[in-house]
Amino acid sequence: MIPKRLRLSDVVEEYLDLKPIDPKPTRLAVEAFFSVAGEREIADYTREDAKAFLFLLEQRGNSTGTIRRRINSISAILNYGFAELDIDKRNPFSRLVIKAEGLDRKKRGTFTTQQLQEGYQEALGGKSSVRLLMPILGETGCRLAEIVGLRVEDVDLEAKVLRIRPNAMRRLKTAGSERDLPIVGCAEEALRKALSGSEDGWVFPRYIHDDGCRATHASNALNKWLKGRFGGLTAHSLRHTMRDRLRAVEAPLELIDQVGGWSSVNNIGSRYGQGYKIDQLAAWLDSIKVCGD
Repeated sequence: MIPKRLRLSDVVEEYLDLKPIDPKPTRLAVEAFFSVAGEREIADYTREDAKAFLFLLEQRGNSTGTIRRRINSISAILNYGFAELDIDKRNPFSRLVIKAEGLDRKKRGTFTTQQLQEGYQEALGGKSSVRLLMPILGETGCRLAEIVGLRVEDVDLEAKVLRIRPNAMRRLKTAGSERDLPIVGCAEEALRKALSGSEDGWVFPRYIHDDGCRATHASNALNKWLKGRFGGLTAHSLRHTMRDRLRAVEAPLELIDQVGGWSSVNNIGSRYGQGYKIDQLAAWLDSIKVCGD
């Protein structure tokens, strides 16, 4: 019998248990990898298995960016397993070349101020709870899952603070994603309306189920409206728009990264200290707000 700790599926569970990351992308990658390479001892996977996985992803029509993320997920798990089990072997996914990598990348569009104003007005004046996500995302710069998976206790309208924290139904993308953000502009009214429909402690209960936070369902519903209304723009375009809006007022790069929970790859110093205080963030976000008092 193969020792349980040597099987890839068990290494995956241990890896995800230790890493404060959203497990869904990793599980998707592992599921796809198993479909071509099967379940084995981690030391038995070969370069040919890695190439077969790459071929599968290409045949599925995935973008090269998605392919690289899937490969990196499996590679990270194997690196962890090799280190923990003291396996002296080159990672079969090391330096795997993806044909024409990056050439299919499309620059995401951004919203104009007028589009934001029109979208916010429609969202706040309508009866759709999912459309309320637009002004919340637009004025906070958050990822969609961060908002869809909010607990009621994460929203303090009196102090005007939004707390992005992991919970039982939704992890965060990275450790740096945990943060406090000021609630400014139309985000306040949108959150107030969303809270009026809260249930069981969740701000958007419609997307909370026993198997977790179904952010993808919310994304599909919101994007159907956004794409049709704003020429193909999506919920993720709101994050890019936030970054551009803060750049336009010459906000410090470190502050921009803190607002969006982005990793500051080139700014090592940003990893030290407590970061910007909530009132400092509020001053910058208040300077670019689209509407509200």
